[in-house]
Amino acid sequence: MNDAGFRIVTSRTPLRITFTGGGTDLPEYYRNYGPGAVISATVDRYIYVTIAKNFRPDEIRVSYSRTENAIKNVNDIQHPTVREALKLLGIESGIQIISITEIPAGGTGLGSSSSFLVGLLNALHTWIGETVSPRTIAEESVKIERNILGEPGGKQDQYIAAFGGIQLMEFLQDEEVNLSRIPLRGEDLERLNERLMIFYTGVERMSTNIHKSQSKHIPEMANEYNRMRDIAYETYNSLKERKFDRLGELMNENWLIKRRLTSGITDGIIDKYYNKAIEAGAEGGKLMGAGGGGFLIFSAPLEKHNSIEQAMSGLVRHRFKIENLGSRIVYLE
Repeated sequence: MNDAGFRIVTSRTPLRITFTGGGTDLPEYYRNYGPGAVISATVDRYIYVTIAKNFRPDEIRVSYSRTENAIKNVNDIQHPTVREALKLLGIESGIQIISITEIPAGGTGLGSSSSFLVGLLNALHTWIGETVSPRTIAEESVKIERNILGEPGGKQDQYIAAFGGIQLMEFLQDEEVNLSRIPLRGEDLERLNERLMIFYTGVERMSTNIHKSQSKHIPEMANEYNRMRDIAYETYNSLKERKFDRLGELMNENWLIKRRLTSGITDGIIDKYYNKAIEAGAEGGKLMGAGGGGFLIFSAPLEKHNSIEQAMSGLVRHRFKIENLGSRIVYLE
């Protein structure tokens, strides 16, 4: 229950982009061939979760793309991660939960479902008067999504949303996760941001089926996953050394491998736009997330951006910047 006396708590949790190594955070890979390694970064697009006291102390209200009102029993909540987060923290009633997202809530490849859960847990812990570490929130999020709900997928989204910044995340066979931050700030961070171009394909897809298929084929594709892991380490070294012109080349190699891992990761339309960007001067890029739709990201010299944008006519460009902070409490009353 809410023993801290807060009426309202709001968390702000960033979404993420993945540069290289995505897929090696799947348990079917890192448990058998580990470690896995992924380079991800949080961006300045957020999910906000507000927790407030409910006027009726014996009821729960949850508002997201739909509203669940006057819930008397936590087990009757339809939203699976909200239900399990409340159960995990022992919150039974007297609460309202409201979420707002700056990007479509699912199917974009930016890790929105895990960012929502990380932000929810951060706000709930605060609401009941507990201060917990980013690692605890990430671990609880993995426990809910992967263990309790049995949803397929990896662990990068939960950790990057909780910690923020640009991180090399290593996924060890014993389930431990090591994080190494790449401390880019000021002019260096601006130089990296200036290279990035992000386009929305307009296609939203659910990653569940892709992850299931991908996991099933990992044994026969182990060499490809090993190379993607090595690319993540090379990306880490290149970013640490401020060799930003290498990023596109590494993302391109990673993408050419990833698109072969299983069906559904790419299609003719995605390939067409990817090739257009490369022909117009992009050094490399990839589709964000599991595949099938969402956002395309490219690295390119600033002088090539206009020609690339013209070549990508029909897709909307979004200007994200890298965010160095993870999930934060931004309002208390």
